[in-house]
Amino acid sequence: MPCAIALTNSPIFSPSQQTPKLLSPFYCKLSSVSSPTNRNSFYASSSLLSPSPKSPLSPLTYNRSLREEAEKEAAVCSTSSLPSPTILKRKRPARITIPIASLRLEQVDQTPREESSRLDEVEVEGEGYSVYCKRGKKRGDMEDRYSAIVDESKDGSKQAFFGVFDGHGGAKAAEFAAKNLGRNIINEVALRSEDGVEEAVKEGYLTTDTDFLKLNTNGGSCCVTALIQNGQLIVSNAGDCRAVLSRGGVAEALTVDHRPSRQDEMERIQSLGGYVDCCRGVWRIQGSLAVSRGIGDSHLKRWVIAEPETKILTIEPECEFLILASDGLWEKVTNQEAVEVARPLCIGVDNVQRLSACKKLIDLAVMRGSSDDISAMIIQLSQFVQ
Repeated sequence: MPCAIALTNSPIFSPSQQTPKLLSPFYCKLSSVSSPTNRNSFYASSSLLSPSPKSPLSPLTYNRSLREEAEKEAAVCSTSSLPSPTILKRKRPARITIPIASLRLEQVDQTPREESSRLDEVEVEGEGYSVYCKRGKKRGDMEDRYSAIVDESKDGSKQAFFGVFDGHGGAKAAEFAAKNLGRNIINEVALRSEDGVEEAVKEGYLTTDTDFLKLNTNGGSCCVTALIQNGQLIVSNAGDCRAVLSRGGVAEALTVDHRPSRQDEMERIQSLGGYVDCCRGVWRIQGSLAVSRGIGDSHLKRWVIAEPETKILTIEPECEFLILASDGLWEKVTNQEAVEVARPLCIGVDNVQRLSACKKLIDLAVMRGSSDDISAMIIQLSQFVQ
């Protein structure tokens, strides 16, 4: 069966050079299968049901011609010398199946349909750090984000900021924190002396939270951050993202998860008029959220605070690398296991493979059944001290 296909800018659709806005992106012309002469044509279109604009027949003329044709044939049949006086009727044409779904047309002068924006993986190798993020197999859009800022001063010393952000109720809070928290902290640090670093970090978190709440957007984000300056490591968290240090091959947790099951967090929430209960083995605030601190969560802001807990230490030679990761990793992999998996690829080797180490950590968590979004960042501390 012959089939002619024309694109939207084809002159078949219009004698003008401009493509009509309402025309279908495809056009099929099929020969009549029943008529002995190919007088008529069948036009299929997703948006037009009338004959082709090139056809000289209007809908009324077209229908009248068919009716007259049928009457003529009926008259001929009635006067012919056939064995039976019965008038012969035209047979109904066989049903035509038009394989529209199988047509693959190249779009011309049209914006192609956008592909799915869903990210399954993110991998980055930077100066002294690597990060790998993987979308959970049972998740929609990935809600994890990260940030990394490395600044080398004139005297050769380096100041750096790193963060991992685990969003919930959407990725907007995590994305906002990834874009703004580092800048807010660095600006606050610049206004204070070295003794005011902890307060500067706290103010950076609170400012970021306040600015996000002004957007009247739902959702929230847990955060874990690391600020490196003047040979010091300042690690902070709000939520259940965690920072683990490898000190000579021994894991040292630098943060404590903020969960409603923590005794001090439970007492704080209850003192503010909230309640904490356990549902199917998970402790939640107001029967809703399973973390007690973070950016956003406006509907629970009375109890879910953005104030971080901060730990400051001097980077010593035995401080090898720092792992920042979301809870998707820590729910399946212990602190010491994480260090033991990453260390052979990061310490004592000529070719450091931090990104491979991040991937191995996440693969281990997935193999053990994690279906959450997972982000892991490894920071080589020796590269940020003189």
